[in-house]
Amino acid sequence: MRAKNRLTAGFLKSPPAGKHCDGGGLWLVVREDGGAQWVLRVTVHGRRREMGLGGYPALGLAEARKQASRWRDMAAAGRDPVKERQAEERAARREDISLAIITADAFEARKAELKGDGTAGRWLSPLALHVLPKLGKVPVTDLDQRDIRDTLAPLWHTKAETARKALNRLAIVIRHAAALGLDVDLQATEKAKALLGRSRHVPQSIPAMAWADVPAFYASLEEPSPTHLALRLSILNPGVRSKPLRHIRLDQIEDDVWTVPGEDMKGRKGKTPPFRVPLSTEALRIIELAKPHARNGFLFPNRNKGVINDMTLSRFMERRRLEARPHGFRTSMRTWLSEMTDAPHEVAEMMIAHVSDSAVVRAYRRTDFLEQRRVLAQRWADYVTGGAARVVKLESEG
Repeated sequence: MRAKNRLTAGFLKSPPAGKHCDGGGLWLVVREDGGAQWVLRVTVHGRRREMGLGGYPALGLAEARKQASRWRDMAAAGRDPVKERQAEERAARREDISLAIITADAFEARKAELKGDGTAGRWLSPLALHVLPKLGKVPVTDLDQRDIRDTLAPLWHTKAETARKALNRLAIVIRHAAALGLDVDLQATEKAKALLGRSRHVPQSIPAMAWADVPAFYASLEEPSPTHLALRLSILNPGVRSKPLRHIRLDQIEDDVWTVPGEDMKGRKGKTPPFRVPLSTEALRIIELAKPHARNGFLFPNRNKGVINDMTLSRFMERRRLEARPHGFRTSMRTWLSEMTDAPHEVAEMMIAHVSDSAVVRAYRRTDFLEQRRVLAQRWADYVTGGAARVVKLESEG
């Protein structure tokens, strides 16, 4: 080994610019402006590593040698001193590796994969509502299956889907922490799932109105208010879910086609094409009735700002003492299509904008069946507004 302790206190009183070796890989690097830095060079597994120890004279010669000795011993034991120091710094700043901080970092890393960059908050909400209030301050390196089990146990048998989403998101956050180099238990969520056992929760479908009852309910929506008109348009076009319905804009409608942006359609990720909705004569009439309410281009604005609330239509039906909810009109129409028309399966599924079949099948199917759907949309509207419940036949397109 090269000689150590070459530098002297006298030399360090006014060291010239340049690199000065103390031995054993310890160097004092003096800049032209007079500033100086202690640097240690070591070799770990055949790879040279260089790490700054601190500035001189704030870090004196004796302390620099002491630190250098410690890190050299670590390198000799086959451990990377640079990574070890980073780990120690993270441990000293435990709040920086709390679950809340790592969750926020993981969310930022995934935003591009989420619909609308995750602005709706649905990716984060299971964690923000049910996990972070209890575990947010816990260092992610300390998180174990018992912590997770105790946190999700109150939901596991009552709100199973919410608990499942929270567990899934938590697994992603833990993997993100591992990618950052943190010493986490990658199996913690699976172990927690094993501890929680099988959920007793029985999922229930959203209540739907029988298709035979839809015309009477539709007729009861007599007021030209945004709520009544939005609910009518929802019944006529149940394939369009709450968000795009509430955010419908006049510039999305051309002739008898309403073009919904692809990012607003559920189950469609990335750069997906927009979804075309054929509008029946009745749907166009409802849109004309809604135009006097339009503000900032939106057909169904809120009284203050933005658009009508997500729960507005559901609460309206609840006040009517109805079990069914707006989302259930998808089931109403789909059942009517099955029982009262000869619509092919793929056309009927497209009517309610249901993503069906495999990705390969969808890739080869280069049509959205607009013309067939236009016929069915008009027949549904005729039925809803009082038409006869007769079987609808679709003509072949060739």
